[in-house]
Amino acid sequence: MFRVSIPTFIFFTCMLVALAILGTITLLSADIFRKSYHEHITHELAGYSQLTAEASRDLLRTGNYNTLDTFVHTAAANHSMRITIILPDGTVVADSEDNAATMDNYGDRPEISQARESDQGTGFRNSDIPGNSMFYYAVAIRDKETLLGIARVAMPSETLGRTLQRTRPQILLGAGAVTLFTLLASLLLSRIINRPMQHIVKGVQRFSKGDFTKPLDMLYLSEMTVLSESLNDMAAQLDERLRAVTEERNQQEAVLSSMVEGVLAVDNQGRIMTSNLAAVRLTGIDFETTQNAYLHEVAPNTPLSQFVTQILNSATPTESEFGNLSQSGRILQVHGSVLRDAQGNGIGAVVVFNDVTRLRRLEQVRRDFVANVSHELRTPITSIKGFVETLLDGAINSPDDARRFLEIVAKQSDRLNAILGDLLTLSHIEEGEEKKSIEVEITGIRDTLEAAMQLCSKKASAKNIQIYLECDEHTKACINPSLLEQAVVNLIDNAVKYSPDNSDVVIRASSKEEVIIQVEDRGCGVAAEHFPRLFERFYRADKARSRALGGTGLGLSIVNHVITAHGGRVTVESTPGVGSIFSIYLPIT
Repeated sequence: MFRVSIPTFIFFTCMLVALAILGTITLLSADIFRKSYHEHITHELAGYSQLTAEASRDLLRTGNYNTLDTFVHTAAANHSMRITIILPDGTVVADSEDNAATMDNYGDRPEISQARESDQGTGFRNSDIPGNSMFYYAVAIRDKETLLGIARVAMPSETLGRTLQRTRPQILLGAGAVTLFTLLASLLLSRIINRPMQHIVKGVQRFSKGDFTKPLDMLYLSEMTVLSESLNDMAAQLDERLRAVTEERNQQEAVLSSMVEGVLAVDNQGRIMTSNLAAVRLTGIDFETTQNAYLHEVAPNTPLSQFVTQILNSATPTESEFGNLSQSGRILQVHGSVLRDAQGNGIGAVVVFNDVTRLRRLEQVRRDFVANVSHELRTPITSIKGFVETLLDGAINSPDDARRFLEIVAKQSDRLNAILGDLLTLSHIEEGEEKKSIEVEITGIRDTLEAAMQLCSKKASAKNIQIYLECDEHTKACINPSLLEQAVVNLIDNAVKYSPDNSDVVIRASSKEEVIIQVEDRGCGVAAEHFPRLFERFYRADKARSRALGGTGLGLSIVNHVITAHGGRVTVESTPGVGSIFSIYLPIT
């Protein structure tokens, strides 16, 4: 295969460039001629202006403007020019082509302003006659130091145009020949070089898009052949490295996206480098759409931003917790350390988030449970112990006191037994819920609700409270009848306890997408601030009133666990002084 070297092409290219320069010079000669002719015209106008100024001085001094106007008409008639005499204030007193009395003030013309300041001025622009461009030259007419006026001589540019028109054919002919030769040579050169270059360009474009399947062909230009071989080698290496990087990136993204923990990495300037979906979910900050943004801009004045700044400044592993359970928010445990490269140099910081909300909440519930159960058990035990000691100290010898004290001991024992019974019930329900061992069936709920009403009827009658049931006989749900009965009994029992005498308690049941059972009373109600903890063990909205009415503090907790075991939920709506509505939502199937 015949191959030529790039220097050979450079030689011919330089020759063609030289010819192109010659052609360019030829084309520029017209501009040079125009400028030369313009200088000639300017010089000629300067001479006419000076002569006109000398001839007009005496007429301006005497104010003989009519004679002056006749003079400029006579002087301009023998030449292809326009002569204008202007007073220092810009008033035209004589003009060879127009009536001076009707002409505008020329004081703002550039050449007039220049002549007033430096005794002479020039200009080139369209004249007052449309389509006619003029050369202007103005000189000051002075009588010693006094400015009498300004003489301006103008010549149309068409004179230059006619001169250029005569020389243009010769210029264009020479330039055209050089241009034609240059074009033919350039076309030949471009065809020779363009074809292999286009082949290389298309191959490189394929490589840039990640397509390394087809290597570049070897070309007839030796240097381009070497270039093609180098590009093919580079493409092979890039393909291998990109495959490795892509595989590594996919593995990293798979690991990060599968992690429950949130991960955030920033560089030394606090710019976000990478994050995973868990970090977005846990913090509520959309790191995914803010890549390369600064963390202090994305999350300004936040504990996270301050924590990352601390890591970058101290370069030591740090851990902390964000959040507050008292605000019903999420608690995040964060671990941060310096991010280092392969050489051990610090390149930023990495932060790992763990959601410990449930753990901290369980710890809080455990502490509250231990404290509450201790308090609830201590009260009856202390009372029993006190009265037993009183009996042992001699009160047993008094039949009336002994009977009264023993009745109190029996009452406190019953309360203690009720608390322990509710705790055991709650434990059994939780155990069944965890083991999924609660047996349920699709059956009507009216019989269960009527049985619950019957169990509470005695307490209701003692307070002259009427219990009403609104439930269709065909309403069915997926329930464990005995557990649901216990839950409804607890709700009705609470409604009776906290309702005034001679009031009503209404039980409603309806079925739509799920079965809804509501227990409504006209009692004292519960403030909204107690709703989040109302179903916790031993939690009392009004502790003194609850204990006085004999409650164990576990009734609503049992209700909540029973309904949760059924796959449902319990809600409350209440207004202090008006009443409460407890709603049970159960699945139909």
